[in-house]
Amino acid sequence: MSDDFLSTSSGTVTSPKASVRDFVMDAALLARAVPRRLAREARAEPPTRSVLAVGVERTDVPNLMPAARADLARSRHDITIRTTEAGDRGKWENVNALLEETPAQGHDWLLLVDDDVALPRGFLDGFIFLAERFDLRIAQPAQRRRSHGAWEVTRREWGSVVRETRFVEQGPLAAFHSSTFDTLLPFPPLQMGWGLDLHWSALAAERGWPIGVVDALPVRHGLRKVGGGYATDAAVEEARAFLANRPYVRAEEAGETLAAHPRW
Repeated sequence: MSDDFLSTSSGTVTSPKASVRDFVMDAALLARAVPRRLAREARAEPPTRSVLAVGVERTDVPNLMPAARADLARSRHDITIRTTEAGDRGKWENVNALLEETPAQGHDWLLLVDDDVALPRGFLDGFIFLAERFDLRIAQPAQRRRSHGAWEVTRREWGSVVRETRFVEQGPLAAFHSSTFDTLLPFPPLQMGWGLDLHWSALAAERGWPIGVVDALPVRHGLRKVGGGYATDAAVEEARAFLANRPYVRAEEAGETLAAHPRW
């Protein structure tokens, strides 16, 4: 198979220009009172949800999981947080082990949280509000312009609060509505998992699930070198084998935005 599953835009952006763009985008949201209105409305809608958050933590290097755990715990929703050390297992083996101990079934949402993502304060309430307002079944927060981003479509965009897309990435945070559990869980027991998000995005298209990116609550990704814990060649080879007989969204399709919503 051809490697049409590989992004061509991966990289960590640290330029002053990216920082300026983030500053201006933040200012534009403030000028429209988006953070204030979102926080106010998310206090009342939707009804209290049951949310399971799971994450794999590398304890041999600096990580942000304690900060993410603390911020998620401030939510008005009923949240359960389960994490485990990476150890010798791959990410998805660890995630499945956590989900065996604490099944997602019975929860309204499942969150996969990486240990190197910086969340904006009060993240979860606004995120759930917007995901449900646009009926997203798989969702992720946009990544800030000064951040690591493997896919350009996942970086925040001007004037948008939510974009419906063809693709939602596996990290640094991905959220799954309960309507997806029977189809997607358990996750394949992959080590690195490249291509898994392209596969679940294809399954979403087949089933008519709206999926998308929440621009109003961008996160920063890139505490340390992304992918530093494994070899790129091994990740590509694993993806080739995994996608060989499965539907997936090609890289050129993954970058498409289907609709951008400037307000809710």
